[in-house]
Amino acid sequence: MISVIVPSFNEEERIDGCLASLVKQTFPRDRYEIIVVDGGSRDNTRVIAEKYADTVFIQTSPKVGGARNDGALKARGDILVTTDADTYLPPDWLSRIERDFADPSVVMLYGPVKPIEKGIKNHLYLFMANTFAGIGYLTGTIHFTLGCNSAFRREDFMKAGMYRVSDAGDDLEIAHRMKKLGKIRFDRRLWVGFSMRRYDQFGALRSIYEWFYIVFHGGDADKYAYTRREYK
Repeated sequence: MISVIVPSFNEEERIDGCLASLVKQTFPRDRYEIIVVDGGSRDNTRVIAEKYADTVFIQTSPKVGGARNDGALKARGDILVTTDADTYLPPDWLSRIERDFADPSVVMLYGPVKPIEKGIKNHLYLFMANTFAGIGYLTGTIHFTLGCNSAFRREDFMKAGMYRVSDAGDDLEIAHRMKKLGKIRFDRRLWVGFSMRRYDQFGALRSIYEWFYIVFHGGDADKYAYTRREYK
């Protein structure tokens, strides 16, 4: 069993596309569950999610990392997969994840991203990000793991302490703990469609700075005041 955890907050315009791609997987539908953990949306996000998901509930832990943790605690799968409500998943996504975890030494898996929105700038940003991720993986210097395209062996995820609760960078930080428990694999063919709207709204450089500041400043991350950002 694979459990797919999808945090959401006011995503009525996009979550339908994400979940529709999830139910069209080549992987047998009775071998995976979809869990939507909502941050208290004021729109129709949960109504839409209930058309597709096996479980929909409002999170009790703070921030997106807390939402993923809440989903993991309710999950039934041996493999936990995380993605975002504005992400597109190709049909072979879960099948590829299962194949990668056939290696018992793998405790965490991640892959590259492609922009959903058009534009040379978006393609350039993600080409650079994917190149950086590949170099980091090959050199063993950093695992550029994103919450929209990560998977864990459940037992090791729990042993590592799950996601740290912070405003950003939690999806990168967890790899530092997971690699102490086993192998982390970067599958270049495990791509997902990634929305660039956050970077258009808040700025790519600012967002990258937040990620790395929180990842490399440890406890300082807890000083960030939590707000549910309103994305356009």
